[in-house]
Amino acid sequence: MIATVNLYSNKKGELNRFLSSFYNTEFDIENSLKWEKEYKNPIELAEIVGIFTDNSEDFLVNMWICLDKNVFINVTNDNADQIIKYLYERFPY
Repeated sequence: MIATVNLYSNKKGELNRFLSSFYNTEFDIENSLKWEKEYKNPIELAEIVGIFTDNSEDFLVNMWICLDKNVFINVTNDNADQIIKYLYERFPY
């Protein structure tokens, strides 16, 4: 099972700023408005979902995750805690 995170922004440089902050390193995607990463272990999504919602007021970024083929979930401040709980319930390893 491969889980996917998709980040989108309408503001150039915003994804670079968010990801550089999250990974504590400089990214080279300055003009990109989309970023995607695949995770072999879906539990690893919990960290980036948590960081995303904790910093949602500081960045103009949208997050979508995919746990099942062609089913995307928009991550918001309202559903992030439920998504993290669901990850640990569905993938308890």
